[in-house]
Amino acid sequence: MPVTDAFFQQLAEMGHDPRLCKVRGSIRFDIREGDRLRQWLLMIDHGQLRVSPGGGPAQAVLKLSSEVAEAMVRGELNGLSAMLRGEILVDGDLALALRLGRLFPAPAVAREAGHPWPRR
Repeated sequence: MPVTDAFFQQLAEMGHDPRLCKVRGSIRFDIREGDRLRQWLLMIDHGQLRVSPGGGPAQAVLKLSSEVAEAMVRGELNGLSAMLRGEILVDGDLALALRLGRLFPAPAVAREAGHPWPRR
């Protein structure tokens, strides 16, 4: 199972994340791997998380490669940095997309350097 699929399944099992208690919205991840497109739909309702494989309408759509998605899930890449470099394209609600950073592990460089933001 790809590491990104495991990540989304873990979010689904978690069911609630208090760090997103003020967030409502839907985000679709369009993850490209060669000619193949994997989609995940994440619905957030005041911290309640619902995750389903597949597409559908969403307030924000993140388009990224499988390599970028895997690096984010492993804590090797910061999502905002990837957006600024054009590795992640966002259609729709950018503010909502930016709130997702809380779900991903902090990059290992930050954890190892002892920066104050490793835990989100």
